[in-house]
Amino acid sequence: MLSPEHAGFVQSTLPAVAAHGAEITGRFYPSMFAAHPELRNLFNQGNQANGEQRQALAGSVVAFARQLCGLETAAAPQRLLSRIAHKHASLGVRPEQYTIVGRHLLDAVAEVLGDAVTPEVRAAWSEVYWLFATLLVAEEARLYQEAGCGPAAEYRPWRVAERRDEAEDVVSFVLRPADGGQVVCHRPGQYVSVAVDLPGGLRQPRQYTLSRAADGVSMQITVRRVRGGGGTPDGAVSTHLHRNLKVGDDLLVGTPFGDVVLDDGPDPLVLVSGGIGITPIAAMLDHLAATHPGRRVIALHADRSPATHALRVQTSRAAHRMTELDAFTWYEQPDGPSGDEVMAGRIDFGALPVRIPAKARAYLCGPIPFMRDVRHGLLKAGVSDERIHYEVFGPDLWQQHD
Repeated sequence: MLSPEHAGFVQSTLPAVAAHGAEITGRFYPSMFAAHPELRNLFNQGNQANGEQRQALAGSVVAFARQLCGLETAAAPQRLLSRIAHKHASLGVRPEQYTIVGRHLLDAVAEVLGDAVTPEVRAAWSEVYWLFATLLVAEEARLYQEAGCGPAAEYRPWRVAERRDEAEDVVSFVLRPADGGQVVCHRPGQYVSVAVDLPGGLRQPRQYTLSRAADGVSMQITVRRVRGGGGTPDGAVSTHLHRNLKVGDDLLVGTPFGDVVLDDGPDPLVLVSGGIGITPIAAMLDHLAATHPGRRVIALHADRSPATHALRVQTSRAAHRMTELDAFTWYEQPDGPSGDEVMAGRIDFGALPVRIPAKARAYLCGPIPFMRDVRHGLLKAGVSDERIHYEVFGPDLWQQHD
């Protein structure tokens, strides 16, 4: 809870902080990187360049402050905290780094808002930040303990055992421990951080979904090459992996994390993916085919065309092992006639020949506008909001799209 002496200051300045959030974080990151250049290796510089990380940080702090002031329900910030904690744990964020972030963030607030940031206002927002940070540190400590690692754990080298083209600009890499160590079991839906040394000496981490169920001997990531456009550059890490990573090479990989994981209960499932969002869904289907082949599942996928549809062979093999699965695909640019299971256009719940069970659990992954449309369709079909789970690749901007 926010202390009474600070609550009024936070509530009175909250509109200004929210309105200038992107400007505040836009000043915060350059200032922090100038003072601590080593942190550039911890943050995704692609998300820095396109502004998404700034938007996500501003949105998460404002949402937390709104909850502290009683202006927002606790559920959304709690989900956000869990998501951030898993991302931080996958990157090895350390508790002491929150002191650095807090100092530069509060300095940026003072720079942007000027005279409005009195000593009392700064103290009030400092409390907001440290309440936020303390919750994250505690949750990250719990995650490290569960995973049997710590923030100081090094990335391990994994050797590429197989490289497989999946679709246009999409490649899967099957990895085995290069150090002979244990393969950590992961849950379907989780991801790992990989670290790549780019030309110029900058080490960059990226999270990639483990796109196949755990088998105890290897793991698989599936990487879409990010093509630039509209003034944005190509994805540095994805391009590097596509161009350079080959069978026999080593890749530095961290411990699996991720909070959007498959529920192993008996409820029916609706699995919905768009584009490269197929990766966690493919792992879920792979897991279900091996462990619960009779569970009721409706799988919906949308893609630009058959040529861009990744992991089709893997998901098809899983589907053939399941007895209660209905799968439907939509292509914006189909290369053949539509049918009962393959349709033209976008996902249309009204065109489904099967009914969505009201007690279903739904898992969504894809672009945020796509997932928001799917969520509305599921709500209209009778699926309650607390049963709808979504995974976002990159900074979570879901609330900014609301």
